[in-house]
Amino acid sequence: MRRRLSRTQIVCIALLWAALCYLILTHTERIDGTVIATLLISAGFVFVPIIQSLKGRNDKN
Repeated sequence: MRRRLSRTQIVCIALLWAALCYLILTHTERIDGTVIATLLISAGFVFVPIIQSLKGRNDKN
């Protein structure tokens, strides 16, 4: 079984994802459906494990 993410890891992952989104949104020529879909999918990849880790932490306590 995998170890749960620490609060520091969760904050770092979320901030890095936000910084990447900022860079993408500020440097793209057009914000179209493809860019928005990519950002939403990446949010799923980032925040689903974070939410699962937080749920597991709350269930344990």
